[in-house]
Amino acid sequence: MACQRPPSIRQRYVLGRCGLQAVLATLAALETAQAAHAAEPEAPVPVKVLEAARETARHSATWLARTVDGWFGDAPHEGGPLVTNGRLTLGVFKRQDQTVDIDTRFSARFTLPNVQRQAYLFIGRDDLRDTLRDTPETLQAQQALAPRLGERALFAGLGVTLYDAVDFRLGLGSRLKPYGQAKVRKVWPLATGHTIEASETLFWTHDDRFGATTALSYDIAASRHLALRWLNVGTLTQRTRRWEWTSTWGAYRGFDGERLLSVEAVANGTGRPGYRDGPYDLGLLAKWEQPVYQRWVFVEGLTGHHWTRLDGANERTRAWALGVNLKLRF
Repeated sequence: MACQRPPSIRQRYVLGRCGLQAVLATLAALETAQAAHAAEPEAPVPVKVLEAARETARHSATWLARTVDGWFGDAPHEGGPLVTNGRLTLGVFKRQDQTVDIDTRFSARFTLPNVQRQAYLFIGRDDLRDTLRDTPETLQAQQALAPRLGERALFAGLGVTLYDAVDFRLGLGSRLKPYGQAKVRKVWPLATGHTIEASETLFWTHDDRFGATTALSYDIAASRHLALRWLNVGTLTQRTRRWEWTSTWGAYRGFDGERLLSVEAVANGTGRPGYRDGPYDLGLLAKWEQPVYQRWVFVEGLTGHHWTRLDGANERTRAWALGVNLKLRF
C-alpha cells in the first residue's frame, strides 16, 4: 500500500484560509436571511390559526384518501388532487325562541384511482338526517335558522357515478349504521338562461327504512350578476309515511370578488300526502357572503324571520333569527 504524503505547510494554510472563508460566507448568509425574515411583517395570530387549521384539514384528508385507496391496489395517482370540495365550517346561530346553537361541519370528496375512475370516497360531519335523505345542499342555510330536526354526526362511504347522471352510495352513519342511496339527476335547458333540474333519490336507512327524496328547481339567469330560483323538495319514508316538504323562492345577486347577496322566502312543513296537518313554517332569509382571506376563508352572515304554526289548532308564532358562518375551503 502506498503511503500518502501529509500536506505541506503552504497547503495547510490554503485549506485553512478557504475553510475560514466558507464559514464566514455561511454566517453572512444566515445573518442576511435572518434580517430579511425579521423585516417581513409577522402574520396576525388569527391568520396563523386559520392557515394551521386549513393545512391540518387538507393533510389529514389527503392521508385518509391515500390510505383508503391503498386498500384497493398500488397504482400511483396521476394528475389532479386526491381531495376536492373540502370544507370546514364553524357557525353560531340564535333564534328568538331557542338557545344559542354553535355548529361545526366538515365534508370532503376523495378521488380513488385504484377503485375506478368514477369512484370516490366521501366523509363529513353534518346533519345526518339530511345527509341520509340527500336533502339539497342549498337548503342548509335556511335550515340553520330553523328548528334542528336531526343530529350532527360523522358519516363516510363510497360512491360511484355513472354517465354523470346516476350516483350510487353506500356508507356508514352514526353508531356505524349502514345506509344506501341511488340518485338520478336530469337537467333540461329551456330558453336562453332558463333551466329546469330534477333529481330523485331512493334511499334506505336504519331509522327510516325505505324512502325517497324528490327535488325540482327552476333557475333563471336574469343577467350576468342576478339569478332567480324556485326550488321544491319533498321526502316520504316507509317509517313515518308523512310527506316532508320545502319550497323556496330566491333571488341571488353576485358582486365582484366572489361576494354574494341572497334573499329567499321559505315554506316548509309535514303532513300526509294530500294534507297539511303537521308543523308549518314560513320564513324570510337574507344572506351575505364574502371572502376575508385569500379567497379560501369566507364569512357568511344570515338573518331571518319565521312564522311557525305547530298544527291547525295553534296560532302562528313569530321569531327572529341571526347567524354567522366561518367557512374554510381546502
